[in-house]
Amino acid sequence: MLRAPNIAAVKGSFDSPILWKRDLPPDQQKACPFVAGRYFRQVKNGASPKWLQDRLTAIGLRPISALVDITNYVTFDLGRPLHVFDAGKLAGDLTMRLAKAGESILALDGKTYTLDDSMTVIADKQQVHGIGGIMGGAFSGCADDTTEVFLEVALFDPTRTAATGRKLGIESDARYRFERGLDPQSAVWGAEVAARLILELCGGEASRVVSAGELPRLDRRLTLRPERIKSLGGLDLPVAESQRILQALGFAVNAKDGVLRCEVPSWRADVEGEADLVEEVLRVHGFDRVPAVPMALETALPEAAITPAQRRVTVAKRALAARGLMEAVTFSFMDGRLAGRFTAGNRPPVALANPIAADLDAMRPSILPNLLQAALRNTARGSGDIALFEVGPQYADDTPEGQLLVAAGIRIGSVRPRHWAAHQRAADAFDAKADAQALLAVCGAPVDNLQVTADAPAWYHPGRSGILRLGPTVLAHFGELHPRVLRELNVKGAAVGFELFLERIPQPKAKGKGASSTRPLLQASAYQPVERDFAFVVAADVPAEKLIRAAKGADKALVQAVSLFDVFEGGSLGAGKKSLAFSVTLQAMDRTLTEQDIAAVSEKIIAAVTKATGAELRR
Repeated sequence: MLRAPNIAAVKGSFDSPILWKRDLPPDQQKACPFVAGRYFRQVKNGASPKWLQDRLTAIGLRPISALVDITNYVTFDLGRPLHVFDAGKLAGDLTMRLAKAGESILALDGKTYTLDDSMTVIADKQQVHGIGGIMGGAFSGCADDTTEVFLEVALFDPTRTAATGRKLGIESDARYRFERGLDPQSAVWGAEVAARLILELCGGEASRVVSAGELPRLDRRLTLRPERIKSLGGLDLPVAESQRILQALGFAVNAKDGVLRCEVPSWRADVEGEADLVEEVLRVHGFDRVPAVPMALETALPEAAITPAQRRVTVAKRALAARGLMEAVTFSFMDGRLAGRFTAGNRPPVALANPIAADLDAMRPSILPNLLQAALRNTARGSGDIALFEVGPQYADDTPEGQLLVAAGIRIGSVRPRHWAAHQRAADAFDAKADAQALLAVCGAPVDNLQVTADAPAWYHPGRSGILRLGPTVLAHFGELHPRVLRELNVKGAAVGFELFLERIPQPKAKGKGASSTRPLLQASAYQPVERDFAFVVAADVPAEKLIRAAKGADKALVQAVSLFDVFEGGSLGAGKKSLAFSVTLQAMDRTLTEQDIAAVSEKIIAAVTKATGAELRR
């Protein structure tokens, strides 16, 4: 049951010699819509009684004097900030107005604040005596010899109060409450509660209430349907019980035709709809009384909570770690001068308006330079062979489309440990390509359909790099990094790397509602495979991939795999020619291949490769 405070009116014995005024522009009336107050004379301000001091001390406040302690007590007990002015220090009536640019006030915290014209102040005809909703001024503060005071109980705009507090850097108990919104009716009963305490603890006489402005109208009526308590909260309650709970919380409730029509009390600004009423009923009745009901399953097995696209980051990290790369986490920004080396099309990098450091003034257009700098720091500490990766965003421009989710990695030094049984070699562009292709495979990309082109961005070595494409879509860059970039970063020796764009990988296609996007069942042939080797002489600038694609497409039913195993140049071939030798695996699903079958497929392969590349079969 709500225990309401004693807000009965306190009868005043005289008219207040100080009045409230409001001088606000027509479009700024919300700055202070209403203010009330009373004048007190012949009060005695000394130490507050022990019970009041104990309550303030218990919540961490220091007792000061009876008048100040009363305002603090009401602020914390009822959530109603108050302020009392020493009336003997005021020059006439008090006015709620906007500050003039450049005005200043010495506040109660001992600091002087310069105000601007967006702030609400309380002032007389001579000076400012308070910052509205924030803090009072030191000049008109109450002291032990104060005998006449003027009470302020006001409403201030929450948004303006918060903005003023942030500008001035003031964190006060009043600001905390005003910026979150108060019960508008508290401006009325607050004057009565304060008057009762002042007369009880300090004696004297109280004037009649004076006010200015109008109270905001809060006419909020909501409807609660009993069935919504069950559908939203899972509890079937009688209408009478719901009505009893809401009435006990201060709601005015009228039951008609099985529906509760509720008038929301002024102090419950958080109650905005029917769902809030359901929450109030359940909260008081007890959430522990809501029966536990298992959720109905639509399928025999639960569906995955996240999509394949959402799993890619985790899958990518695990795959790269399994390939021997260590994860790094670097800043999403970098040196703007270096960032210019990694932007496509000579576009400037995205500059930061307020960088945390002079050498971190641009958003990274690529993760690679951050990884290279991390590798350089590790090299300076004695680490010889470096393999790092990071999965995160990079920024081509300041649009949402310009932010890309990328998995990037670098290798510097050897790819095998120094060991007597291992042949040590330096990392090369093919290692970066292998990393990228392995990552694409675990992320579900159709690796067999990828094309490799040699038009990698300018930060890669022009002759030792490439792009992995799926049609016109660029999925990854890979290769050896440009020596000029490495020199600028003071990286000794060669470095290889890759950048894979995770969001560009196409999703696996489901074949119908409820169809699985996992791998299809393995259909292994029960018949013996056959391998045949072919060697073709082609122009030196023809890529081996072109021959492999042509051989695979010669007979998709029988050609199971094509792999390059030898490259020969020079000798009897002459200049501008090279020999590429392939191993082709042939296998049927329904029979053992005969010599006639093998010969026919071989002729198809030779014809397809010759047509696609102009190659000649090497005899």
